[in-house]
Amino acid sequence: MTKAFSKETVRKAISAHSALGLVCCAALYLICATGTAIVLYEEWQRFEQRDAPEMTAIEPASVQRGIENVLASERDRSVATHLYVHLPTEDLPRTTITTDTQAVHVDEQGRIAMPEENAWAEFLLALHYRLNLPAVVGMSLVGLFGSMLVALTLSGIVAHPRIFRDAFRLRARRGDDVATLDWHNRLAVWTTPFALAIALTGAMIGLFYISGSSLAASAYGGDSEAALAPVFGAEPEGDTSPAPIANVVPALAFMEREYPKTHPYYVILHDPGTAGQHMQIVAKHPRRLIFGEYYAFSGSGAFRGTAGMADGTVGQQLAASTYNLHFGNYGGLPVKIAYILFGLAMAVVVATGTFIWLDKRERAGKPSPYLRATWWGFVVGVPAGMAATLLARLAFGNSAPFVAIFWLVCLLAIALRLLHSRQMRTFIDTEASPFHTE
Repeated sequence: MTKAFSKETVRKAISAHSALGLVCCAALYLICATGTAIVLYEEWQRFEQRDAPEMTAIEPASVQRGIENVLASERDRSVATHLYVHLPTEDLPRTTITTDTQAVHVDEQGRIAMPEENAWAEFLLALHYRLNLPAVVGMSLVGLFGSMLVALTLSGIVAHPRIFRDAFRLRARRGDDVATLDWHNRLAVWTTPFALAIALTGAMIGLFYISGSSLAASAYGGDSEAALAPVFGAEPEGDTSPAPIANVVPALAFMEREYPKTHPYYVILHDPGTAGQHMQIVAKHPRRLIFGEYYAFSGSGAFRGTAGMADGTVGQQLAASTYNLHFGNYGGLPVKIAYILFGLAMAVVVATGTFIWLDKRERAGKPSPYLRATWWGFVVGVPAGMAATLLARLAFGNSAPFVAIFWLVCLLAIALRLLHSRQMRTFIDTEASPFHTE
């Protein structure tokens, strides 16, 4: 392994590794930290709203009643172009119905129980997904940072030819600098397969907006629905003439009869209350990484076919597997625990990578105490900000200003660390002064 790369290649790889790390270290740390927390997305929702009605299953007739009750509560039915029903799952045993204007929990009889209030979990997801930026800009940036993480991982392997041979070597007693370097390298080695999988899938999810928009513009005349049809299925022609609300009961009965091994967990009603309304049922397939298959039905519940997520082209199945692989939504609690541990390790690798660069500058006679203090403040501020927003959710409810609180806490942590660094420098300069006396 030592002779696999020349010294010049290793030197260039080290330079590239450091440059890439400096460009995206802060964003990568934020993405890793929030991604670790969002593994428990469903659990956070249950924690936020502990009094919401829960059930292991719900009858199709109750689902239909819930849909009708929610649509009846809409002030302007024409605004509701889509209606989504989350059916009970093992991780989130609740029935929640969402339209373009509201989201509510329903009980086992389909009666509206209360509004859905999981703003903190949604804030955390948005922070991870798009850094609290507009969707296209934020997700594109996150996708680019995912690509950078792939490059960092690969360049780190090339830059340290002995990294696998020294996978269990720790020199903690030789000083903080050496210990930091060893922990950085060891954790990077142990998490390499996980880091590559997370980075690649994250890049695919994040760059979806760029690739989808580009494909639509270049090959489909700007029609994004047509561009995505080969993957997610095509939308039938619409008809806005008024009609009775679609009947989900025969569709769910069909799934239970014809696809008994699948687990329906999502119902999508397109253009409810119109002659062109139609339904999709998303069902999980056991022992598959795909998030589910789309089963299409007419408004009366007649089966129209599948999108091909489970048995379509390789590209479709790969696209359908990306989300679960990235967030650990497979294998239950053991997989989630593993993702949390690996996610924490990745966050430590990113944090220590910047400290290693700062240590090198200090050894070269170019200390950066304020830059070090800023990085320390950010490293501490991100988890402190997440904790502060959770406390705000518990204290002030669903309407707490989570974004403002998070970034204010981060800035406060940086400011406090900078102030401490300034005080320490003043103290050191005073002690070193020739006029200083005991």
